[in-house]
Amino acid sequence: MKRLYVLSCLLAALMGLVPRQADLGRSPSFPGWPTRLEGRPLTLVEEVEPSFPGRAARFSDGPREVVARWVVRPSRGLHPGSDCFRGSGYKVSHGPLWRDEQGRGWATFEAGDLRIRELITDGSGGAWSDVSAWYWAAALGHSQGPWWVYTVAEKSGPSCAPGVRRR
Repeated sequence: MKRLYVLSCLLAALMGLVPRQADLGRSPSFPGWPTRLEGRPLTLVEEVEPSFPGRAARFSDGPREVVARWVVRPSRGLHPGSDCFRGSGYKVSHGPLWRDEQGRGWATFEAGDLRIRELITDGSGGAWSDVSAWYWAAALGHSQGPWWVYTVAEKSGPSCAPGVRRR
């Protein structure tokens, strides 16, 4: 009997993490792709099929490649860009956080001759450098979507983002 009670309590506690059925069918309207990032114009290269609820596309601003992901609800299908690079055969080495002009900390890593940084944002000023931290904030209702995920890749060299040093 005690085991059944503990199991019932555990299931009841976990139910708060499961989206209500009404939430599953309601998706916000897509606002369109960004046309600029960090003051630089973005040119759409291709839209890609995401493995998460939302949309994804690849852009270029000249020297940099940018992947923008628009996510409508918390999903374990969203994963860090470093996983994609590692899965494509790159050796990935993680670096220090890089702070942008708004003071947001971007995750950084190197893959081959590329330096990459990544950030997740919500519409209320929230920002995460880590997908897992974002997921739990979103799943527990501490952040409301939709969210934008930006992955910025550029060749290693003197023109790279300040604050990210090659090891």
